[in-house]
Amino acid sequence: MDGQKVAIVTGSSSGIGFETSLLLARSGYVTFATMRDLRKGGLLKKIVIKEEIPLTVSPLDVTDQYSVSKGIGSIFRKAGRIDILINNAGYGLTGAFEDLSIEEIRSQYETNFFGLIRTTQAVLPIMRDQKSGIIINISSGLGRFGIATNSAYVSSKFAVEGLTESISYELEPFGIRTIIIEPGIIKTNFLNSSKLARKARDPNSPYKNFMQNSEKGINKLNESGQDPGIVANIIKESIEDTNPRLRYLAGKDVEQIMEIKNKLSDEDFHSMLKKMGD
Repeated sequence: MDGQKVAIVTGSSSGIGFETSLLLARSGYVTFATMRDLRKGGLLKKIVIKEEIPLTVSPLDVTDQYSVSKGIGSIFRKAGRIDILINNAGYGLTGAFEDLSIEEIRSQYETNFFGLIRTTQAVLPIMRDQKSGIIINISSGLGRFGIATNSAYVSSKFAVEGLTESISYELEPFGIRTIIIEPGIIKTNFLNSSKLARKARDPNSPYKNFMQNSEKGINKLNESGQDPGIVANIIKESIEDTNPRLRYLAGKDVEQIMEIKNKLSDEDFHSMLKKMGD
């Protein structure tokens, strides 16, 4: 593995993680595609055999500290180094805030935020010793603005943004870069696998209209969603960028809405999103 960069991708069984793992391996990166359930790695394994690319499907559950420590340790022993960590594992939780249980919110954060913390803290001692490394955290366009019925997901991504920006100052002296990727609506099974809060299913919920409008909006956006390969390409670009940035938008939709947001006051942007949801 001399001279080859070693990359770890979490949440690689489908969507952005799947496409990113393949792209990096096809580009010569020694890639470890990690996932909680190895049974979901069958297609990746078939592609590896067919194309003979440097990709290994590895077990890692970001919500379990033992699994993270064991998984990262095993990868380091096999590869001898870790150059890139891509924190991609995550899911969405839908429901009006009042209808969310604290357990549902906590579960959302365990994957989207604390899972990212576990894996990052596990690789940092290795990267510090190497005096080099890249931490890429997959946020969302919704890490920059909120929308109705997605408060748990949005706030978890706001947390990812704040954490990534803050640790960038601490890690730069050790040669470690931090990067935030902000996808728009991407055609993956992410929306289909999003969890609906239990109380949000109640037809008597005072937020019933919000939920109905949200479902219509999500279905419409999903139809026009872009291929996850777009995000994979942006991730690779961010790794190889000779003039690296902290944030990279991924998708025409999020580029357009952020351009609008930067021109409007908070109040005007709020009014615009309300009209879009009506």
